[in-house]
Amino acid sequence: MMNREQAAALDQADPLAAFRAEFALPEGIIYLNGNSLGPLPARAAARVAEVAAREWGEGLIRSWNSAGWYSAPRRLGDRLAGLLGAETGEMVVTDATGLNLFKAVAAALDLRPDRRVIVMEGSNFPTNNYIVQGLARFLDRGHEIRFVEKDGILDAIGPDVAVVALTHAHYKTAHLLDMAGITAAAHAAGALTVWDLCHSAGAVPVDLNGAGADFAVGCSYKYLNGGPGSPAFIFAARRHQASMRQPLSGWWSHAAPFAFDRDFQPAEGIARMLTGTQPILSLAGAEAGIDLACRADAAQARAKSSAMGDMFIELLEIRVTGHGFSLESPRLATERGGHVALSHPQGYPIMKALIEAGVIGDFRAPDTLRFGFSPLYLRYVDVWDAVAVLADIMASGRWREARFQQVDAVT
Repeated sequence: MMNREQAAALDQADPLAAFRAEFALPEGIIYLNGNSLGPLPARAAARVAEVAAREWGEGLIRSWNSAGWYSAPRRLGDRLAGLLGAETGEMVVTDATGLNLFKAVAAALDLRPDRRVIVMEGSNFPTNNYIVQGLARFLDRGHEIRFVEKDGILDAIGPDVAVVALTHAHYKTAHLLDMAGITAAAHAAGALTVWDLCHSAGAVPVDLNGAGADFAVGCSYKYLNGGPGSPAFIFAARRHQASMRQPLSGWWSHAAPFAFDRDFQPAEGIARMLTGTQPILSLAGAEAGIDLACRADAAQARAKSSAMGDMFIELLEIRVTGHGFSLESPRLATERGGHVALSHPQGYPIMKALIEAGVIGDFRAPDTLRFGFSPLYLRYVDVWDAVAVLADIMASGRWREARFQQVDAVT
């Protein structure tokens, strides 16, 4: 079994170690929840304060031009595109993931007007299902959502399928889907793909154009450390941009927003995926996190995240055996995203006890504990210490205490 000194030696040799200083991390906290909300980049707080005080406070409305506010969604999209295997002009940072999913699936359905089936993973993050169900009801054209699980995806793709809308890394189990293989199968059947990268962007190497993806969406507040509720992103392959239409057309997706024409004329390119006025302060905070993710070597980041996940699993199997935990995530790192999921019948009070002890993960009903291994700020000793804390909680039975049984509004 690895000891703490060996973990510390790995930290000494870590090529990404310097990135930890870029984050404002609370003392005494082991933060294993970057798969839900990334911590604060130190530069984000300063940047938001600067935008508020100088660009807004002094520049006022002039800053739409002088401070580059107007171009921010495209500028950040181009920056993020390099990390996710897209080209300049194929991505914008805007709106929320759900809104972008609505736009992307609607655009894809519009490009396949004679087909009525949408393939989705039934155990996907529920909002994705809700958004697409709502879109299908609103269109009222007889669209069918064909829910399958991961092993049935390829068999579900046939000549009646318009869109295959999937999540690259599962929100609970972290299992990774074969983006390139599934996209190729969809295209062979004449369908288009929409990929959700919420649990991939910043955690797993993504090559959208290499995989032939048609559309993609994702959030910036997890592994990209953009801040709570920070704007999401949407990708549309260049080959679709001249013909794609999306239903949330607003003045920012107009060809000439400041002409104030009565009728809508779509903008050229990816700008037609925008809708309304952008949240400048949130974009400023998100830019700091996106910049950090783009500066890091993606291969090194993936290798470290995988190694920490493997270490966590191996230590659990030695130190926490016999306490009723089951591994929900794939054992092989190549099949797993950036977090590790465990199940336990008493998962909720166990997680609350961990959080009180300074190890922050999260819980997903009915019995899943999630632990995220973000490579830019976590250390190998953090992983070792987290397992030690969990082992102590289980050995002592501290999680049984009454205060850990009360369910909070946000789990």
